Amino acid sequence: MNKNRQQVLTNAAIAHQESLRKNLQNRLERARASGNESLIHQLEAEAAYLHLQ
Repeated sequence: MNKNRQQVLTNAAIAHQESLRKNLQNRLERARASGNESLIHQLEAEAAYLHLQ
C-alpha cells in the first residue's frame, strides 16, 4: 500500500473516531439534561467499549 493511500485511511479513521466521540458526547449531554440515569450508564459503557473516554 502506498504512503498516500495509508495516510488517507489514517485520516479517515481519525475523522470517524472524532465523529463518534462528538455524537456520543452530545447524546450524553442530552441524557444528563433529562436525568435519564439508565441511558447515561448505557452511553458511558458505549464510550468505554469504543475507547472514547
